[in-house]
Amino acid sequence: MVVVDRHITCLEYNPVFEAKERQEEMIVDSGTLWIRLATGLLLAAISTRAGLPVGTVVPVMLRSSLNAKKDGAGKKVEGEVMQEVPLSSGGKISRRSRITGQVVSVTRPGSSGSSIVLKFDAIQDNGQTIPLTAALLAVASFTSVADAQSPIDATSNVEHESAWVTRQVGGDVVNRGRGKVGTRLGVVGRWLEGSSVLAQLTPNPDAGCPSGPGYDREQAVWVFSSSACGTYGLGDLKIASSGSTPPLGNIVLTSSQNVEIRGGSGWLLIVATRQ
Repeated sequence: MVVVDRHITCLEYNPVFEAKERQEEMIVDSGTLWIRLATGLLLAAISTRAGLPVGTVVPVMLRSSLNAKKDGAGKKVEGEVMQEVPLSSGGKISRRSRITGQVVSVTRPGSSGSSIVLKFDAIQDNGQTIPLTAALLAVASFTSVADAQSPIDATSNVEHESAWVTRQVGGDVVNRGRGKVGTRLGVVGRWLEGSSVLAQLTPNPDAGCPSGPGYDREQAVWVFSSSACGTYGLGDLKIASSGSTPPLGNIVLTSSQNVEIRGGSGWLLIVATRQ
């Protein structure tokens, strides 16, 4: 009996046995980690195939131009997502993903002005087509977009871009050196790199952007302010309907003259409904 007890004791404290046991545990833990990771990626992929979460902000540069004098219903429009977009589901939309849409209808310039109705319908991200129904928070001219990416501080000519101070479309100030975005009321977001900014949306009901889904978390806003709403640098162009009410996704732009937006304009979209 004593011999058997000693033998058991040796097994219990055998360093080779313990090392093998730890190695097996590490293999199991590693396998579990990979299973969880793969499951997460699969769920994120399934989630985006069903459409983006309502309230997701998507900052876009429209490569296409719009002109009520020349365009007609059915014209294809396309652009690029200008910043990686984090999703509440845990996934993301890649920077430079392609976004597509089309002109729904056009009213030619006349005594009552002109209008263009357009709708965005999909994002192409790494070979995956993600259905989209989006409303419009803000739209900015090519010039306004360029200004938002230029420094406003006097010492910019001797500073690296990562130390610049810039002003977003709508007025927020980005201090890249400190990694912060602020207004006179305080910090509202953070700078990541280049022109990529995360900020929590600020309701702007007077301009037509009340609070709603998506206002409770940081969003990818690119060159736009947290409270950006309406049109910037586009004359008397107005957003007659943002697409947030039926018919959902139908964005109506009007002008007392001719609705015209050059390519390179910036669009701050927000998902209106899940497909």
